Amino acid sequence: MNIPQHVAIILDGNGRWAKAKGMPRNYGHSAGAKNVEKICDAAGHMGIKYLTVYAFSTENWSRPQSEVDELMRLLGNYMKTCKKTAKKNNMRVRVLGDLSRLAPKLQEQIRDLEEFSGDFDGFYFQIALNYGSRDEMLRAMKRMLADAEAGKLEKEALTEALFAEYLDTAGIPDPDLLIRTSGEQRLSNFLLWQLAYSEFYFTPVLWPDFDEEELKKAVAAYNNRDRRYGGLAGAEG
Repeated sequence: MNIPQHVAIILDGNGRWAKAKGMPRNYGHSAGAKNVEKICDAAGHMGIKYLTVYAFSTENWSRPQSEVDELMRLLGNYMKTCKKTAKKNNMRVRVLGDLSRLAPKLQEQIRDLEEFSGDFDGFYFQIALNYGSRDEMLRAMKRMLADAEAGKLEKEALTEALFAEYLDTAGIPDPDLLIRTSGEQRLSNFLLWQLAYSEFYFTPVLWPDFDEEELKKAVAAYNNRDRRYGGLAGAEG
């Protein structure tokens, strides 16, 4: 079986999973957070090298404040426990997104985790946090303009590869496969640039129920796709 090098996942369905069990939405978020570690382990065992998950979008701030507060608490706890996971799995962790809006303590926890895992190279795990792809591209363009104004960048040097170096995912290969759980079939402002040639897999399974077997199903579906490249500018045809 051809194992994709990089898998990206939109973690969806925590609230509906909790509601089906007669529990509050935050119960689903807690279960979803625990499932992230399980899928990291499963992905590593399968030979996937990069895993990127959509944990909190720039649009998620519009949710009820109590839900946002609980999500931030869960993320803070995860940053602490993830150090053990990173060491156990030789896993480097990077956080994508605009971190400036996060609480100072959470920002510090993120920096600590990234520094702690910076030399690990067995598995690469990216967490998109306060992330939106349009926001990412705007921030990238602002940095490029600043470099141009400082004389560090000539417009003639601009290429797709150069632009990618200004994105949050600089140095990370584009995803081969995108998975979205819960049955929704949209990108929700996630990795719009990076997913240009990725395969998409949508499953009705809610995120807390998405396990290693479901991941294997997604990879099997990826293997059944006829990936042909040709025509102008590498377009598929």
